Amino acid sequence: MSERKISANGGTSVPRSRKRRRISPLTIAIWAAGLLVYLFLILPVLVIFLSAFSPQEYPQFPPEGFSVRWFEALFTNRQWHSALWNSIVLLLIVTPLTVILGTGAAYALGRLQFRGKQALQSFMLSPLMIPQVVLGIALLYELTTLGLINSIWGLVIGHIVVAFPYVIRTVGVSVSSLDPKLELASMSLGAGPVTTFRRVTLPLIRPGIVAGAIFSAVTSFGEVSISLFVSSPRTITVPVRIFGYIDQTFDPSVNAISVIFIVLAVAALIVIDRTIGLTKVM
Repeated sequence: MSERKISANGGTSVPRSRKRRRISPLTIAIWAAGLLVYLFLILPVLVIFLSAFSPQEYPQFPPEGFSVRWFEALFTNRQWHSALWNSIVLLLIVTPLTVILGTGAAYALGRLQFRGKQALQSFMLSPLMIPQVVLGIALLYELTTLGLINSIWGLVIGHIVVAFPYVIRTVGVSVSSLDPKLELASMSLGAGPVTTFRRVTLPLIRPGIVAGAIFSAVTSFGEVSISLFVSSPRTITVPVRIFGYIDQTFDPSVNAISVIFIVLAVAALIVIDRTIGLTKVM
C-alpha cells in the first residue's frame, strides 16, 4: 500500500509524520551559546566539589585519589566550629528580624500614600547601590560610637542593613499584585484589620515573604565585606574565616566547607520546590 494519501481534490499529500522540521543556524547558535553559559557557570562548582575530596595537601583538579580527610578536619577544628556557630546564630537572628521589618515596610509603602514616599523607598533600597566597603566603614564608626563594635549585635545590625532591601523588593512585588478589594471584602464581612492581615494578606503575599527570607538568609550567611569591619576574633563568621584562611594557607578545607554549603543550598531549593514552588518565590 502506498504511503501517500488521496486528497479531496484528487491529488496526493505527504503524511505529516514524514515532514521534517528544519533547524535553522540561528537556533543552533542560540543553543550552543546557552550550553557554553551553563558550562561556564557549573565548571567552578564542579572543580570545587571534586577538589574537596583530594588526598593532597593542596587543591588539585582532577584529584589523583579520593579522601574525606578534609571533611574530617572541619569537624575537628575548633576555629571552624566557632565560625560556623557564629554564622548560624546570625542567620537565625537576622532572617526573622529582616523579614518582619521588611514585610511591614513593604506593606506600608504599597498601601499608604504620603509625601516623600518615593524618596523613602529609594533610601531603603540604597544599600543595593552603595558599595559595601563604604557601608562597612560607615557602620564601623557608627557602631563604635554606640559601643556595639566587635559584638554579635553589631554584626546583626550590619547584616540587616544589607539584607533589608531584598525583602523590600520581593515582598513589595507581592503587595503590588495583591488586589485591595480582597482586604476590603474581608473587613466588610466583620473581620478586623489584624485578622484580615493575618488570614487574607499574609497568605497571599507568602511567596514574596519566603523569597525575601531566602535572600536574607543567603545574604547574611555569605556576607564578608561588612563583617570584616565590625567583627572581632570572638565573632568571626564563616566567610571571614575563609577569607583569612586563604590569606594564610590554602588547603582543601575551604573546598570541603564550600561543598557542604552547596549541598545545603540544593537541599533548600528542593524543599522549597516541593512545598511552595520555585516559580512562586523566584
